[in-house]
Amino acid sequence: MRSNRNLEVGTGLFVLLGFAALAFLTTQLPSSGLKLGGKKTGYHVLAKFDNIGDLKPGAPVSMAGVNIGEVEGIKFDTHDYKAAVSLRIDKSFGEIPDDSDASIQTQGLLGGKYVGIGPGGSETFLKDGSTIPFTQSAIVLENLVNKFFANMAGRSSDSASSDNAGAAGKNGESGGDAGKEKQK
Repeated sequence: MRSNRNLEVGTGLFVLLGFAALAFLTTQLPSSGLKLGGKKTGYHVLAKFDNIGDLKPGAPVSMAGVNIGEVEGIKFDTHDYKAAVSLRIDKSFGEIPDDSDASIQTQGLLGGKYVGIGPGGSETFLKDGSTIPFTQSAIVLENLVNKFFANMAGRSSDSASSDNAGAAGKNGESGGDAGKEKQK
């Protein structure tokens, strides 16, 4: 009876610990607006993209695989018809060339989106309020699949029409060859 009670208490504590760990990990996801820890300081830069895919505020900003900041906010620019992404870069990374490029990348095959910054060659650096001039939009998997199938459909119809033209050419050649033999 006593060992049964100990087993129940141990199982309950294990389940409670599992839920606590799940709650903690959920707050640490890039797509979650909740973060444990204080507000980090840094400087803000802007990057405008044609398509941001499913990029969300709180997503990491990285350079050479190192996390250097996060996405602070996303707005639609009605003047340029682009997504304006506000990035907060940690103040310890203050020497990023101002001609650097920003691209939206995917963590793994099905992972979340993040902003990757590639260094430029300028000797002047990004500062608070700067705009990153060169951007590359997110690659949307659905668009790639649609293009692939459109390409495949186009090839099959092209090969069918070229097969028909080839068959007509072969028939015409044989008829022409037969006419040449009659002339001899």
